[in-house]
Amino acid sequence: MSETLDSKYLETFEAVIGCDEVGRGPIAGPVVGCALKLKRSNDKVLQSFLELGVLDSKKLTTKKRLGILESLNINVASLAVNEAYEVEFQGCSFSFMLCEHSPSEIDQINILQASLSCMKKAASSLCTQEGSIVLIDGNKTFDVPGANVEPVVKGDSKLLSIGMASIIAKEFRDYKMALYDIQYPGYGLKKHAGYPTKAHKEALIQLGVTPIHRRSFKGVKELL
Repeated sequence: MSETLDSKYLETFEAVIGCDEVGRGPIAGPVVGCALKLKRSNDKVLQSFLELGVLDSKKLTTKKRLGILESLNINVASLAVNEAYEVEFQGCSFSFMLCEHSPSEIDQINILQASLSCMKKAASSLCTQEGSIVLIDGNKTFDVPGANVEPVVKGDSKLLSIGMASIIAKEFRDYKMALYDIQYPGYGLKKHAGYPTKAHKEALIQLGVTPIHRRSFKGVKELL
């Protein structure tokens, strides 16, 4: 990954807001979206991200992701959804917001709409100035009042703004799943973060469906 694409957008727009989500594939837990905003005046954030090794969260180990967040003084245990955070370091800054949809909300509106909805809410909250562009990982899009919007296939590997958003969202969601593992022991939620592993599916059969399982998903609905 290089800073070229992010810098290109910042040459044209006053701010870039990169969006990503985590949690589409699991059968338990929320889907989490993160929007991260870079202002043109703080374009040196990109160099810092490069030096830290920011990349698509799926291509980084947990240790590496947490190391990046620690370097930026971001503690996922202290984060909350629907709240904007400003991160300052090395004389520059960026902001981000996390939003989520619960398993019951996912069941009501489907996982695709839930994924787009939480990213849209976060991006719309950060879009406070004219001349912004919202860049969405994937090939789907949504409207953000007052902003240009563009989907970017494999954006988490092409844009530092989206890659950093994916890291924050991933570690925030994993932390929440570790808490659920304490609340609902026996399912291995901390280990697999709610994904339908063999052990998870076997635990569902033995222990039953919990309130954090997605009842419309294959592997869960058959047990209701």
